[in-house]
Amino acid sequence: MTGVWSRRAFLSAAGGGALRAGAPAGRAGARGGGDVHGTMREVWRGLVLGGGFSEGAEPFRSRLAGLGEEAARWAAAMAPAPGALWPDLRFASDPEPMAGSCRRLRTMAEAYVRPGTGLTGDAALLTAVLAGVEGLHAQVYHAGLVPYGNWWCWQIGAPQALLDVCVLLYGELPEGLRAGLCAAVDHFVPDSAVAVYGGTSTGANRVDLCRVLALRGAVGSDSAKVALARDALGPVFPYVTAGDGLYQDGSFVQHLAVAYSGTYGAVFLEGLGLLFALLKGTPWQITDPGRQLVFDSVERGWAPFLFNGLVMDVVSGRAVSRGLAASGEPPVQQDDHSRGHAVLAAILLLAEAAGPAERARWRGLVKGWAARAHHSPPLADRTLGIAALARLAALGADPSAAPLPEPVGHRLFPSMDRATHRRPGWAASLSMASRRIAHYETGNGENLRGWHTGSGMLCWWGSWYGNDQYSDAFWPTVDPYRLPGTTVARKTLADGAGGSWGEARPDTAWAGGSTDGEFASVGQHLRGLGSSLEARKSWFFLSDGVVCLGAGIRASDGVPVESVVDNRNLGAAGRHALTVGGRVQPSDLGWSAVFPSPGWAHLAGFGGYVLHGPGTFRALRQARTGRWREVNRGGSTAPVTRRYLTLWYDHGTDPVDAGYVYQLLPGASAARTATRAATPGWPVVLANSSAVQGVAVGPLGFTGVNFWRPAVAGPLGSSAPCSVTVRERADGTARVCVADPGREARELDLVWDRPVAAVLSGPPGLVSAATGARLRLTFGDLGATAGVSHQVVVRLR
Repeated sequence: MTGVWSRRAFLSAAGGGALRAGAPAGRAGARGGGDVHGTMREVWRGLVLGGGFSEGAEPFRSRLAGLGEEAARWAAAMAPAPGALWPDLRFASDPEPMAGSCRRLRTMAEAYVRPGTGLTGDAALLTAVLAGVEGLHAQVYHAGLVPYGNWWCWQIGAPQALLDVCVLLYGELPEGLRAGLCAAVDHFVPDSAVAVYGGTSTGANRVDLCRVLALRGAVGSDSAKVALARDALGPVFPYVTAGDGLYQDGSFVQHLAVAYSGTYGAVFLEGLGLLFALLKGTPWQITDPGRQLVFDSVERGWAPFLFNGLVMDVVSGRAVSRGLAASGEPPVQQDDHSRGHAVLAAILLLAEAAGPAERARWRGLVKGWAARAHHSPPLADRTLGIAALARLAALGADPSAAPLPEPVGHRLFPSMDRATHRRPGWAASLSMASRRIAHYETGNGENLRGWHTGSGMLCWWGSWYGNDQYSDAFWPTVDPYRLPGTTVARKTLADGAGGSWGEARPDTAWAGGSTDGEFASVGQHLRGLGSSLEARKSWFFLSDGVVCLGAGIRASDGVPVESVVDNRNLGAAGRHALTVGGRVQPSDLGWSAVFPSPGWAHLAGFGGYVLHGPGTFRALRQARTGRWREVNRGGSTAPVTRRYLTLWYDHGTDPVDAGYVYQLLPGASAARTATRAATPGWPVVLANSSAVQGVAVGPLGFTGVNFWRPAVAGPLGSSAPCSVTVRERADGTARVCVADPGREARELDLVWDRPVAAVLSGPPGLVSAATGARLRLTFGDLGATAGVSHQVVVRLR
């Protein structure tokens, strides 16, 4: 296919806005001239195509050539017939082939309008796209047809792709066909789709629907549709207190009970950025003051989950199973890095609507994350669209944007049962579940074996090591009953057990903890999915590691119960040395051993583990083979093998009151691990029972206790369930942080057996405080404060 093309048709407007592309020279006037809707179409074309890059420079040259090759394949394979445009995408009773056909047509349209694809302005390609759009509209996406199957395909997937085609080929698309497509969008996405903020019209889905309505208005020159899109966007800005949306603590939830900052969150941020840009300067410019809440959440809600360019899997729901699709030429793998790159690009886009200070800081953060993405550089990411790639490349080349370091600190997200801990050199994330947040999400045949991700999964990465830990075919090869940090009954579960779309929730209230912003005490009342398992689990996040406690572990399913200290993915051929108690262990596959506890272990290239007991712990080296198809029905059937080193406590079959204590030391050497194991009082375990769990570390001035019921642990006593974190400072002050993760305490008396001279500050919920030989604090109703931490600052005697 060849065609004549005038490069003058491609002009980049100032500010990275409208890339004037879409029709051969001499036909630009067909795009709408100077009217506001025509201008919106020009702006949208610039947003989806990007600008400011040379098509002859890498990585764009290769990506553009690849786009042309893909479009050529789809054009060659297209064979319109009743029920299909392509033989492998028959419409039948599943709308996904219809939506997939729309995406292929969009790819072909993009290859036609972009320079450097080898098909730019190609007449035969244009004929194929127009014939395909006409056929699809006539057969399946037209007004009057009753939608079937997944609503998303009809209201978001298909119309977004088709409206993009309408914008890219506005001058070439017959007016009657364009009007017919607008009528189809009106039919499948009526005004009533955004009349109520609920059901499927919330959070990221609502932003996507508003995107469809705004583009429908621009394509059909319908001001009422654009106004509706702007107005319908309003409900996504305020904080929510239940269900989908953005929470005051930075949580982002979709599907009512799934932590989703990573994927739906990226759609949310990108969609808002696109709409802010599209409507800027029009009569429908978005001026809702609530949008500042979204801007505030970039650093409060999204930044804590970004590390070295990746976004932590604990906030990506069922998307973790989308590693390698069954089809695709060449195959492209999605992982935590590619999902992270999408978030980075979305933040860059959103920054253009933020204030100058926010814009500068976000650009510095993104530049830092991108620069540290050694394992998977964003500019080499083939899952990113070219426009997103262009934004990241422009930032990298901007000398005025200085890269910022990784944020350090602890963040609790009680509204989505998640926590992140970030220290110089490493970061960790914790995934829990409660009656608010699901054990895991499955749906559409995805994430079929993610059953135990909410059972206390503790993931961690180092600055220069382990960044491929969960992206290197982890999900299809890991033992799903041995996710790191979890306590699990090894009862066989069926694929998708517990129900779809976040139905699998335990009937427990406690998941969360207390933090001073640097250290934290976090706990989970665990009830197993599909089993009788019950346990209390606590994590104390400190300066160079995490102290992990388990107590009251019991079950009656006739199967072994295990607490997984760690499960390291060693890659395809890793033979990392394991040292236990000073002795290097065999590196043979299939090796396993039982070791007494207390003791210590060190895994070369990763870090150390100090195991305090009680009981014994086990170690196992094994090669595990799996297929993406086993965790995602749309995944590849090709076998993939990875080696693992697993450490776990074996509590035996049907334990009655089992427990564990261990320390995780990311990045520690064998010598430092051995020294820590020999250091008395690091930590002092104050209590480890089903009533209370707590530790103290004198050198850090740290005391942390999770009270599952009224109890005393060392110097702390509580009249009700709560979490307490105390930090004594070198300046003679201390911070006492209190939270009610169960959200049930109507009154709370807390006693700290430590001489206190005065209370310097306290939260509104502090009813009274008594100082002297010991501190007594009385709080009012903490149950209504959504599990957040309340800080009291005191001066010590």
